[in-house]
Amino acid sequence: MTLDAQTLLAILGMAIATYATRIAGLALAGRLDLSPRAQAAFDAIPPAVLIAVIAPSALATGWAETAAAALAALAATRLPLLGVVAVGVVAVVGFRALI
Repeated sequence: MTLDAQTLLAILGMAIATYATRIAGLALAGRLDLSPRAQAAFDAIPPAVLIAVIAPSALATGWAETAAAALAALAATRLPLLGVVAVGVVAVVGFRALI
């Protein structure tokens, strides 16, 4: 496999752009003076992104995965992250065995 200079420059440029946007977000977030409503909106972004990533695969793959995702969501109200992951994995294995 060969890597030409143009491809390498494109990869490096994309890496720099990605890194710069992440650093800029961290640097600017601490300087913003937000109202409580805006702060609540910013606090809601990580769970919304997580749901946007998980929901399509949980709902489009089959009944076992959908039921396991629902059970893991219920477990997330009481358990820490590692417990939720364990519940989700065991549930999907169990539901796949039953269905």
